Amino acid sequence: MIKLTFALVRRPEFTRESFQAYWFDHHAPLVASVREVLRIRRYVQLHSLPAEISEPLRASRGAPEGYDGVAQLWWDSLEDMAATGSDPAAVAAGRRLLEDERKFIDLARSPLWWGEEKVIF
Repeated sequence: MIKLTFALVRRPEFTRESFQAYWFDHHAPLVASVREVLRIRRYVQLHSLPAEISEPLRASRGAPEGYDGVAQLWWDSLEDMAATGSDPAAVAAGRRLLEDERKFIDLARSPLWWGEEKVIF
């Protein structure tokens, strides 16, 4: 399994609550609607709690500011995910997701990366 991890920072016109509501109520169903064409096996949203809850931990470690949430998407392999690049329906689906992401995510401040899970326990 290969996983895409996307650490999300909201656009400035959103509160954390309105960002998370849009992400869950609007964007999640959009992702679900294209899951088959994009070969997505699993999609999980991790919604951050209010910043003051994490602040003592962040400050004790000298950590950077947190994110508004993290999205994780699973594929069977990089090759399986890459195969969607030659499918016009998958390209259109990816374009729809990106168009929606631009509405609520500060993409320039939201890192994403490919990874492979190593389960410890």
